[in-house]
Amino acid sequence: MKKIYPNASSALDGLLHDGMLMAAGGFGLCGIPELLIDAVVESGVKNLTIASNNCGVDGFGLGKLLDTRQIKKMMSSYVGENDEFMRQYLAEELEIEFNPQGTLAERMRAGGCGIPGFYTKTGVGTVIADGKEHKDFPTGIDGAIETYIMEAGIFADLAIVKAWKADETGNLVFRKTARNFNPPAAMCGKTCVVEVEEIVPTGSLNPDSIHLPGIYVHRLIQGDHEKRIEQRTVREKK
Repeated sequence: MKKIYPNASSALDGLLHDGMLMAAGGFGLCGIPELLIDAVVESGVKNLTIASNNCGVDGFGLGKLLDTRQIKKMMSSYVGENDEFMRQYLAEELEIEFNPQGTLAERMRAGGCGIPGFYTKTGVGTVIADGKEHKDFPTGIDGAIETYIMEAGIFADLAIVKAWKADETGNLVFRKTARNFNPPAAMCGKTCVVEVEEIVPTGSLNPDSIHLPGIYVHRLIQGDHEKRIEQRTVREKK
């Protein structure tokens, strides 16, 4: 099956539709699929629900989709770097489903493994637990019982992710912290489109160095990336 496409627009051709659920990799501006995000902006698709750790920053990354009002709902963990996000949320123009960071990652991973739901202690006793099933389990320590809540796996219509290197069959290698949410996001998409910095011949990657097998990857593009620094902090000159 052909996996390599010439550009982001062609790689997304036939996959986008209004009202879809999309999972996006990245953490802040680290490891974000910026080329694919730009192609989603250009497509004009709207009423999107996006599952991602955060929503980029003003004017970059997923923040571009806020500027064009293409996002209806965000399933996120952190939203503090985006003024337009805050404005739309406070004006009730944007829905938010807050998730603890580990819970969001596990919801994606669970979806990718075909697991419809799981129990976790994270969020018990907070607003995160409102409306969710509660269940008591023995801890195995002195007969103690603890309460857990049910979280649902995320099954996205589409996953867009960023990796460092891929072979022609879609086996992926991520670079350091840019791995972040990309593997679980890739796993939970019915279709997964990946942008990489380099595509190498099949068989040239060390099998022990592959972070995500190509079975999860359906389409690939190679491109140049801006790699913008989210917050530059430098020491004052003396």
